[in-house]
Amino acid sequence: MSPLSGLRVLDFSHALAGPYCTLLMAQYGAEVCKIESPGGGDIGRGWGPPFTGDQASYFLGLNAGKRGLCIDLKHPRGLDLCLRLVERADILIENFRPGTMERLGLGYGAARERNPRLIYCSISGYGQDGPARNESAMDLIVQAASGLISITGTPEGAQVRCGHSVADVTAGMFSLIGILMALQARDRTGYGQFIDVSMFDSMISAMASNFANYLGSGIVPKPRGTAFASVVPYRTFAASDGEVAIAVGSEKLWAVFCEAIGQPALGRDPDYSTNALRLKNRDVLEPMLAAIFRTRTAAEWKQRLTRAGVPCALVRTLEDVVNDPQSAARGMFPPIQHSGAGPFRVTGLPLKFSSTPGAIETGAPLLGEHSRELLVSWLGLDEPALDQLESDAVIVVTRTESSISPQSASGT
Repeated sequence: MSPLSGLRVLDFSHALAGPYCTLLMAQYGAEVCKIESPGGGDIGRGWGPPFTGDQASYFLGLNAGKRGLCIDLKHPRGLDLCLRLVERADILIENFRPGTMERLGLGYGAARERNPRLIYCSISGYGQDGPARNESAMDLIVQAASGLISITGTPEGAQVRCGHSVADVTAGMFSLIGILMALQARDRTGYGQFIDVSMFDSMISAMASNFANYLGSGIVPKPRGTAFASVVPYRTFAASDGEVAIAVGSEKLWAVFCEAIGQPALGRDPDYSTNALRLKNRDVLEPMLAAIFRTRTAAEWKQRLTRAGVPCALVRTLEDVVNDPQSAARGMFPPIQHSGAGPFRVTGLPLKFSSTPGAIETGAPLLGEHSRELLVSWLGLDEPALDQLESDAVIVVTRTESSISPQSASGT
């Protein structure tokens, strides 16, 4: 049994922040019912190329392990079905603009009347109140609005977006944290509650150390490339054939580092004897180190520094990471079978439990692939009722020639 086994989740989310949260819940045992509207469903279904078969690889990677119900939320009977599903759910998650679910008749007030134990999580760009409440937001926008882009890039070049959708993913992780907290509170009180998750708030919290430095100094930080504002040396250096990242976070490591790079005298130089002095003199020290690192290959430096116990890594591509033996040992790219796209690899489980492991058991659902079976298992509808709902276009059903035969990908 997995940690979240027995929990039922209604997932009205789309794109990335919400789907990432429910992806984690599905991986760790929750039954996630992904609700999509006719006419295309989750916008992530169209975010390609690349495609695997005729399915967007992006969507396949973010929605494995979920089951799909396609229902017309604007149809009165569709709304009624959703409210009946709410009665049987533990958690509802959505990431529409503030007010959208209320206009559909599925806001927290209506949901709470049907199910006081429901935990209702709303993810939005800027939250449910404040002057920016109704502004449109996606990952890039929040990276800019939160200040992240202002400190991302090189001193000589243009500011750049973080290479992965950090604002979306951070909001998704905070959503899961909030849901788990609310479950704990429900165990004590018997009642669910509303969770307001803002991508903007989430990024500010995730950048706590950056804001702490600014609030303590009053100095507005600028981009430093791979360097860190408070520790030197802590950055990447170009070797003769690639790049290596190093992190020298203590005075003990500084001495060990200097020995490893063949510069023991540097470790005794009074100009660099403390981190504060290395920060003060970084404009002299870092070019000196850069010249030293260019004298050997990245692999040679990695071997020397690792042997000495200095934190370091080669700067690798995603291809390198997928093919890394450590990734294989940790089960981080397991293969599964998708009913439409065929064999497909997904990212693995980030948390390994000794007693209650998670698992990736199915691929992402086709649009409406499980509409009928979900309405049977959750609401007990019979075949004539399902036929009528399908005939009246209240629900959409996608039928497959064969059932999914997943290759289990347990994290133990």
